[in-house]
Amino acid sequence: MGKVKTEQIKRVGKELMERFPEKFNTSFDDNKHMVNELTKGTTTRIRNQIAGYITRSLSLAQHEASEIEEEEPVEE
Repeated sequence: MGKVKTEQIKRVGKELMERFPEKFNTSFDDNKHMVNELTKGTTTRIRNQIAGYITRSLSLAQHEASEIEEEEPVEE
């Protein structure tokens, strides 16, 4: 099981996703570099936790969107 993310990690992650939605994707490494550029002065551990939270959030959103598309009935 994964560890629970602190409120600080979630707050910063959500704020970054709201302010810069086009800069993040489902790749952890890409997100890690973006978080490093956008947040100056964070430790490596905090940076990785934020990037992991963003990656997980986007992956779940993408997965949920694909499930909704599959469930929609096809009209004939």
